[in-house]
Amino acid sequence: MNLRTEPIGSIPRPQYLIDGMQAFAKQEIDGEEFAKLQDSALIDTIRRFEDTGSPVITDGEQTKSSFATYPIEGLATLAPGGVVIPFADGHTRQLPVITAGPFRYQGYADRYVAKAKRLTPLPIKQAVIAVSALSLLYPASGIDGYSREAFIKDLINEAEADIRRSLEGGAYNVQIDFTEARLALKLDPGAGLLKAFIELNNQVLNRFEKEERRRIGVHSCPGGDHDSTHSADISYADLLPLLFQLNAGSFYLEYAGEKDKRSVLQSIKENIRPNQMVFLGVTDVLNPRVETPEEVRDTILEAAEVIPAEQLGTTDDCGFSPFADDTSTSRDVAFAKIAARVAGTALAEEKLSR
Repeated sequence: MNLRTEPIGSIPRPQYLIDGMQAFAKQEIDGEEFAKLQDSALIDTIRRFEDTGSPVITDGEQTKSSFATYPIEGLATLAPGGVVIPFADGHTRQLPVITAGPFRYQGYADRYVAKAKRLTPLPIKQAVIAVSALSLLYPASGIDGYSREAFIKDLINEAEADIRRSLEGGAYNVQIDFTEARLALKLDPGAGLLKAFIELNNQVLNRFEKEERRRIGVHSCPGGDHDSTHSADISYADLLPLLFQLNAGSFYLEYAGEKDKRSVLQSIKENIRPNQMVFLGVTDVLNPRVETPEEVRDTILEAAEVIPAEQLGTTDDCGFSPFADDTSTSRDVAFAKIAARVAGTALAEEKLSR
C-alpha cells in the first residue's frame, strides 16, 4: 500500500530574509535587492526540502508576508482596524478592512507555483487562503455603494480564480487554509458562524468538477503562531461533523498536539466520507523536540486501527511559520521534523503492507 505524506506549507524564514522584509518596508533597500534575498531563501528552502526525501514539497511560503494576506498586498483600499485574533499567550493578530470596491486580488498563488517549479522536479503543493477568512475584510459598518453581497460575489470569483490558476499552473494539489474554522466555534459556540463559513467555502468548491476537487484539500488547526494557538480549547468533536461537510477531496488536520487522540480518531471515522482522505498531523510544530521516525510510525499505526488505511495520510500539525516574522521554530528543527515525518511514514507503510 502507499501512504501519502505532504507538508502543510510554511517554513521559518532565514533571518536575513526577515531583516530584508523590514528593510524593504522602511525603503532602506530597493525591490531588486529584496528579490535577491527572497530568491536565495527560496532556493535554500527547496534544496533542504529535497534533502528530507519528501515526495511532495512546498515553496515554504518564503515570499509571502503571511498565509492570509498574500492576495491583498499592495491593495490601495485597505485600512487598519479589522478583526482581532487573540492567542492564548496574550499576543494578537489583526486583519485590515477594505474601504471601497470592487474587491480584486492583487496577486494569485500560481506565481509561487511557477517560481518553485523552475527549481525542482518534485511535485509542488500550493496553499491558498480560504474565502471565509477574507470575508472578514468587509467592515461591519458597511461601505457606501458597495454592499456586502457585492463584495462576497467578487470574493468568491477571486477565490475560485486563485485555486484554478494554481491547478492549471501545474500545482500537484491545492490546500485551502481554513484555520479560522475552530476559532469560529470559539467566537460563536452555537456554530452559526462556522456553518456560514462552511457554506461560503462550499460556494467556491462547488464551482469545480469532481475530479478537480480530488486535488483540493482543506487544512484546519487551532492556529499556530509564536508557539501559541487561538482555539486549541475547542473540541474536535464539535468541529469535525461540520468540517467534513466541505466538498473537498482531502483534509489536513492538526493531530500530534491533541491530548485525547482516540476521541479525535473516532470523530473522524464517524464523519469522513468514502471519497475523502484525511492527512493527520504527526509532528507537533509548537514543540521544539523532534519526533523520532519510530514515534511517527506508531502514531500512524494507532490511527490505522480506527481509520481505513486507504483514506489515511500524514502531514505536519500546521505550517511552521504562517506569519513571516514568526521565528519561534528554527529552520533546522522544522526540516528535522519533516524528515522524521517522511521516514516514519515509510516505516508505517512497510508495517501496514505486511
